[in-house]
Amino acid sequence: MEEKIFLYYTNDLHSHFENLPQIIGHFKEEAEVRERNGQSYWLIDIGDHVDRSHPITEAMKGKANVELLNDAGYQLATLGNNEGITLNHEDLFHLYDQADFQLVCANLSSLDGLEPGWLKPVSFATSVNGVKIGFIGLTAPFNDFYNLLGWNVGNPFSILEQHLPDLAAQADIVVLLSHLGITDDEEIARRFPEIDVIIGGHTHHLFRDGEYINETLLTAAGKHGKFVGEVILTWDHEQRKLVQKEAYASSTDNFPKDLQTEQKLLAYQEKSDDLLGETVITLREPLEFGWFKETFIMKKLVETLKEWTDADCAMLNAGLLLDRFEKGAVTYGDIHRICPHPINPCLVKLKGDELLEVIRASFTKQFTELKLKGFGFRGEIIGRMVFSGATMTTSKLPDGQERVEQVEINGSPLDMNKQYKVATADTFTFGRLLPEVAKAEYKQFFMPEFLRDLLADTLREKVAAR
Repeated sequence: MEEKIFLYYTNDLHSHFENLPQIIGHFKEEAEVRERNGQSYWLIDIGDHVDRSHPITEAMKGKANVELLNDAGYQLATLGNNEGITLNHEDLFHLYDQADFQLVCANLSSLDGLEPGWLKPVSFATSVNGVKIGFIGLTAPFNDFYNLLGWNVGNPFSILEQHLPDLAAQADIVVLLSHLGITDDEEIARRFPEIDVIIGGHTHHLFRDGEYINETLLTAAGKHGKFVGEVILTWDHEQRKLVQKEAYASSTDNFPKDLQTEQKLLAYQEKSDDLLGETVITLREPLEFGWFKETFIMKKLVETLKEWTDADCAMLNAGLLLDRFEKGAVTYGDIHRICPHPINPCLVKLKGDELLEVIRASFTKQFTELKLKGFGFRGEIIGRMVFSGATMTTSKLPDGQERVEQVEINGSPLDMNKQYKVATADTFTFGRLLPEVAKAEYKQFFMPEFLRDLLADTLREKVAAR
């Protein structure tokens, strides 16, 4: 006898709730079919369901996301870095207290030794005909951030070596819920043949029909709920083994919308409006914004960053602010709408020659006009870099670009051999946006504060006084 087992999943929703009614509508239809046919199925989330760029998630610190997963009937989830490092220790510790599903993450632990009751390294489930499935979850080890929040994330390969022998011995099928990214998933598939399926996320990759490395099936469904994933496993009871593995990712564009989910989201939006409705400051005149100029509010925000981090100089990109502050009452909701990014302040140490390269790169059109997606940035383009403590003399090139001719730090010429403390957004410590910042040996991250917390302080202390 052959038995088909179904796994449905989402990954990297990032609080894009506009796609959730279609996702839930689809899952409910699939669940009805499976139950009518007497087939086993599980609903799974692979992390980064939470994203504090959305006002509902911001106001309720991810609790609404968990309630929505409960309502949809999810049975399993793992932890993404947006759950793990954008909430303070207490908020994450209690995030899943009311979860009706099992949170599985084998490489997360609390530095104080007190582990939340919802956290399990592995989980087992049994199909209607007795096939035992073992699930293990892993999340990306951003310990420069996790450690500051009181958590540690173990090396995923070492954790697998620790847990897989027992898991494979107890289960007929082994499934990895991976918020590690495509590169680690591929390496795990090469090194651990005991794993039958890797359901992936984190790097927002999309496998429409799954991919194989050796005998391991890899699958992932992109980002933001534009696709959802399905895994179909066929177990032969006579041979006692998997005889077929299939994976598909389907667009949610034409899925039916679930009315209850739509109504719940409207109620959450009203609640978030109330929670974020407290007035921070009342403006006598609007505060303008501009992605390619140095506005008053951006200048004051960068000054706050410099003072707050005790830096020699500070720099932030003007694209962080998405709109102007209108005259009248400014609420926390307004601040969140205008600066929604889950980005933390950061301090790096750079030699003068490295700082000069960073400043020169930040003046190029390639940098200021770059349409950035990811690294915590939730805006449109990077925009002009605004500085505090650094003064530049520039000249215009024939192609219209600006060339930095001279730099002064707090009134003194830049010393190429001196080490400077430079405050900026943690965005620039990732990737190759500003290589000298990303490669800096000394990095100090400030958590759990976001740049918008400094923006609120700036409005209260620097704008109100003018």
